[in-house]
Amino acid sequence: MIRRLLTAILMLGACSMAAAQKGTPTDMVQVKGGTFVPLYGSDGAAVTVQSFRMDKYPVTNAEFEAFVAKNPKWKKTAVKKLFADANYLRHWTSESGIGANTDKLKNSPVTNVSWFAAKAYCECEGKRLPTVSEWEFAALASETKADASSDPKFYQRSLDWYSQPNPKYLPPVQQSFRNYYGLHGMIGLVWEWTSDFNSALIIGESRANASLDRQLFCGAGSNGASDVKNYVAFMRYAFRSSLKANYTVANLGFRCVQDQKVQTIAKK
Repeated sequence: MIRRLLTAILMLGACSMAAAQKGTPTDMVQVKGGTFVPLYGSDGAAVTVQSFRMDKYPVTNAEFEAFVAKNPKWKKTAVKKLFADANYLRHWTSESGIGANTDKLKNSPVTNVSWFAAKAYCECEGKRLPTVSEWEFAALASETKADASSDPKFYQRSLDWYSQPNPKYLPPVQQSFRNYYGLHGMIGLVWEWTSDFNSALIIGESRANASLDRQLFCGAGSNGASDVKNYVAFMRYAFRSSLKANYTVANLGFRCVQDQKVQTIAKK
C-alpha cells in the first residue's frame, strides 16, 4: 500500500518531456521584486520578494482541457482520490473536456481543480505555482500603482467583490481587472492556489510546535496581524488556511509563475 502511494506521488508531476522543457514564457509579465509587510509575519517585519514572471491570466478551461488531453491521468474519471476530491472539474460535462458549455467556459478561468492538479499543470509548462508572498505582493497593485495598499478605492474594490455571489459562468479572463504589471483578474475573478497555501498555520518544526502561532485559529486570527483593518487580506489567509491539497472549489483557480533568470556577464 505504501509503495503504491509513493509511486503515485512520484508520478504526480510527470508530463511529456516536450512540455516540461519549454524555455520561453508566453503570456507572462515581469513583476519587479521588492519588499512588503504581509498580513501575518514576524513582528510586522517586511518580506523581500525577488523578481519573477507571472502569467497574465489565470489558467483557462480551454488551456486545462489541452493539458488533460496530453495527460489523461487528470481526466475527471481517472484522477486518484488522493489528488482531487469528488467535485474535481464538476462543471465539465464531458469525461475529458469542457463539453456542452464550451463556448461559455473556454476562456473563463478553470476552477474545481485541486492543488495537486494545479501544481502538475504548472510543472508541465516549465513553471510553478506562486508562493503566498509572491501572490500577495503582485496583488497589491492597482491600475496605476505597484503598491496601492493605502488606496481606499482599491481596498473597496476587493470588499465589493468578496460580498458578491459567484455568477453561474465566470467571465473571460481577458475581461477582468488589469493591474499595474499587466496581470488580469488578481482581484474580482477567482481565488487562486499558491504553492504554500497553508503556510499561515504551518510554521516551524512540526515535532517542536513552540513556534506554531495558534492565535491564527478562529476568533484569535486578528491577533498578530500587521494591519487589523486589512480585512480583504485576512479573508485570503483564512480561506487558504481552510484548504487541503485535494480540495476543489467552484471559485478557486490558479496561475503559474517562473523565476526571473539573472544573466551574468563573465569578466574578461
